[in-house]
Amino acid sequence: MSEDEEGPRPTPTIREVASAAGVSLGSVSRVLNGHATVTPDIRAKVEKAVAQLGFKPNAVAQSMRSGASRTVGCIIRDINIPGLAGFVRSAHDVLLQEGYALLLTNSEGDPKRERELISVMMARRADALLLGHWSEQDQGLENTLREVRFPVVLMDREEPRWADSVMVDHKSSIRHATQMLAQLGHKRIALITGRDTLYPARSRIEGYREGLLSANLPFDPRLIHTGTFEAEFGYESISQLLDDSDRPTAVIAGGIEMMPGVLRSIRTRGLSIPHDISLVGTLNSPLAEFHQPPISVEDWDYAKLGRIAAKFALDRIRGEDIPNPRRFILPSEIVMRGSCAPPPR
Repeated sequence: MSEDEEGPRPTPTIREVASAAGVSLGSVSRVLNGHATVTPDIRAKVEKAVAQLGFKPNAVAQSMRSGASRTVGCIIRDINIPGLAGFVRSAHDVLLQEGYALLLTNSEGDPKRERELISVMMARRADALLLGHWSEQDQGLENTLREVRFPVVLMDREEPRWADSVMVDHKSSIRHATQMLAQLGHKRIALITGRDTLYPARSRIEGYREGLLSANLPFDPRLIHTGTFEAEFGYESISQLLDDSDRPTAVIAGGIEMMPGVLRSIRTRGLSIPHDISLVGTLNSPLAEFHQPPISVEDWDYAKLGRIAAKFALDRIRGEDIPNPRRFILPSEIVMRGSCAPPPR
């Protein structure tokens, strides 16, 4: 009789895992619950036995015994933002390998909603939280985060005092973009980006100013527009710049969501990229890649950022000896394409 005819094999028990590994039930339990006190030798024996037997721990029972849900929360502004799907997918994969589920929610950029979602994560007994919050100046949100009983990892936010963070080096890439535009002959280069209360915008502004300085170009505050990352803000900002009698010949748009608005404004004014105006955008999206001409972008590996964030969270969950908050800064780069050329004469 075949195995199929005999029926499915019985589910292996934790006692069988302990017997196969040659360790105590307590040692198996500590390995399965991620205790940092387990020696590497015992951990390896248990993991080998688990793999050989096909043992799958009961997550509900584990949660009841340990007080842990084996769930990591993730609050982001909008899952539809290009690139964030890569962050979420890679974080999920890392967590899943360690037996954790990812609970994903959207805050829609609303601080009040963020605080409500954090309360939901606490009620669901999340073991850690990955958070891309709206404003680093929101004292109410900071106070809420300081009171939570689980570790927090911030996404692209600068907070060295009390939480781990994974960030993108926007400053270097925007400095490089500004320098490259200056080398093409541009004298008036504009920057449109998000709120300057946020790390990404502050970092881009610093890089922009450094790029102007290195190219011996004057800084004109009228050429910087900060606000939301939305398409409508992109439209309004570049419209004001293009309608000026001394308009810029190049624009850096620091926010992928604003790009449709930027392109709409340029098109409705009958201007051509790059003959009338050069353009640098953010993130290598299909819009940037397949636009004619293809748009130069500031780009980075969102998937790597997700993997590091998940690993930071797991380290904290396991209680590893990490006394100070960590900061991982991911390099970014400028991908030059046909949207940049010398200024019109």
